[in-house]
Amino acid sequence: MIKMLHEKGLRSEHAYTAAVVSIGLSVFSWAASMKAEPGFGVDRADRWGIFVGEWAPTFFGLGLALSQYEQQNGTLTSKVRDLHPVEDRPAM
Repeated sequence: MIKMLHEKGLRSEHAYTAAVVSIGLSVFSWAASMKAEPGFGVDRADRWGIFVGEWAPTFFGLGLALSQYEQQNGTLTSKVRDLHPVEDRPAM
């Protein structure tokens, strides 16, 4: 499934972006529900926020799976810096 998603053009950066956006959307939907439905109280707003907030872990997991596939495939676009001290790095 991950291979198919990658071949369709979905990259790990897209999944990570969707996860961060879903966190923001969760806060927004909670606040919007508080204003749009004032008679229902906090309980209903909490349900909306939690519903949208549950998407984030799924997108983060998908991003990790795509990132691992991209590393194995050699198509990872982000450059990973070496974790060596500055003295050990070769001069550029």
